[in-house]
Amino acid sequence: MAHVRYGPRGETEIRRTSQARSTLPDIWSTGVLAVWETDPEVVAAVLPPPLEPAGRPLVRAGISQVRQPGCPLGAGSVAVAARHGEADGWYPLVMPMTHERALVGGREVFGEPKKLGDITLRTGPDGTVRAGLARHGITFVEITGKVSGALPLPPPAEKLDFYFKFLPAVDGDGFDGDPLLVHCKRREKVRELESVTGEVVLRESPQDPVADLPVRRLVEITLGEKTGDQRGRVVERVSAQALLPYLHQRYDDAAQAHDAPPQSADPLPQSAGATAPGSA
Repeated sequence: MAHVRYGPRGETEIRRTSQARSTLPDIWSTGVLAVWETDPEVVAAVLPPPLEPAGRPLVRAGISQVRQPGCPLGAGSVAVAARHGEADGWYPLVMPMTHERALVGGREVFGEPKKLGDITLRTGPDGTVRAGLARHGITFVEITGKVSGALPLPPPAEKLDFYFKFLPAVDGDGFDGDPLLVHCKRREKVRELESVTGEVVLRESPQDPVADLPVRRLVEITLGEKTGDQRGRVVERVSAQALLPYLHQRYDDAAQAHDAPPQSADPLPQSAGATAPGSA
């Protein structure tokens, strides 16, 4: 019988895949990072319980080009400073990625709010920098400026992000099980870091409303090269009812997540043009 690729894989192949995943080489990225202060009440409004605002109402936007072997990746994130118990970290609201491969591990394993998007990062020989996050034809975050000088390299550091891992219920009512709060620790190394003098522009986007996090005071913009890895752990199960009002943060159309299965028992048309349920 010919090799059937959808068939089960053997233990040796599964073990080899697991070992390769645990010994990934350093993957370096070039990225722009902007941090600004916004309105405290806005940060409080976007944080699902049990997350709480941190000491400062900070927003962080990162835009990077990742040099993955054979599969370059554009990656972005917009997050707000948050706290869970005694732990300070960041709560990402949206994480645009340029291809599907980057979405799977983040969304399904960690609960990251990743979505397909367009990433722009250009640097000129004169030190100019232009970076943007775009979805649905709208560049909803744009960072522009000019390199103003080298910065001291920070030592390797550990950073913490908060995610909620969940699946909407099959019957359209709530979730399939209690959502999980995930602590994701990222260990980062930086080999180049420069200060950028510039600005952050937030544009109105119905699907990515980061314009609701206005720039009240720009803290810093930096351009750098870094690498790192991440490890996540589930710290607690959270109230489904408490998280449900924030479901729209994850989906462009929250109604899709609440829709019940089709009521019709009619069979699907048997033709080449048949459309699978939910694919429209």
